[in-house]
Amino acid sequence: MKKMRPLVLAASVAALTLPATSQAWWFGSSSYTKTKYPIVLTHGMLGFDSILGVDYWYGIPSALKRDGASVYVTQVSQLDTSEARGEELLEQVEDIVAISGKGKVNLIGHSHGGPTIRYVAAVRPDLVASVTSVGSPHKGSAAADFIRQVPAGSAAETLLAGIVNGLGALINFLSGGSTGTQNALGSLESLNSAGAAAFNAKYPQGVPTSACGEGAYSVNGVRYYSWSGTGVATNLLDISDAFLFATSLTFNEPNDGLVGRCSSHLGQVIRDNYNMNHLDEVNQTLGLTSLFETDPVTVYRQQANRLKNAGL
Repeated sequence: MKKMRPLVLAASVAALTLPATSQAWWFGSSSYTKTKYPIVLTHGMLGFDSILGVDYWYGIPSALKRDGASVYVTQVSQLDTSEARGEELLEQVEDIVAISGKGKVNLIGHSHGGPTIRYVAAVRPDLVASVTSVGSPHKGSAAADFIRQVPAGSAAETLLAGIVNGLGALINFLSGGSTGTQNALGSLESLNSAGAAAFNAKYPQGVPTSACGEGAYSVNGVRYYSWSGTGVATNLLDISDAFLFATSLTFNEPNDGLVGRCSSHLGQVIRDNYNMNHLDEVNQTLGLTSLFETDPVTVYRQQANRLKNAGL
């Protein structure tokens, strides 16, 4: 079984580390996020569950759990195709369903986690109550298209893939992952426009048929949702904003630094223009997000409540 863990955070630590917007409701927990089925979080490319005590989903699982949700954080390959990551996730979903006894799960995926959870919902809809995509490139990423201009089979491609694979292996090691190999080129082929189109042809559930519209809200009994941001440099203290500003220059549409606004659409679009960049969408780095936008933790809580109210 791939690595997974229910998340528990001591009250004394939470009271000191939760964002101010979350502390307001800490002392009066409720059933606001108590969904019928467990919430399963799936990271994106080069993602992890936790490294050196810092969670990928910074402050989000504990906030969801505090108000009633059952939450599982999964870990799949940092770098691989959407299908390969999906198969890894499916193994974990099967175990979570067996452990929880609930029959189904609510999948939430960030970035490459979006296509990953879509794969599971497509091949095993009986195990999935809902799919929520967060900042995922369902029609490909202009940043990936830009990188794909490096000639296939060239020395430059080999060098670049080696560096990225090394980074993936390091993240896997530091997070205690069990994945033995990294496949940077597989990730690239899944996330560029051509690869995304091929994936969508096989697994079209929830994908909009228009350029920037909504997709089917429900397919095979699975509800589909999405949300994303179009901010880039959102907090002067966040060093990752400089990188995302540079990658945003490869786009000719509003984007979060790595994913275009329209490409992020899947099923029911909750909102596609939060003032958040790609890392803000998971409350990174260390909660340094825009002071003038809804706290990302609150957005996840709202989605959990939406799922609860839908009987999911």
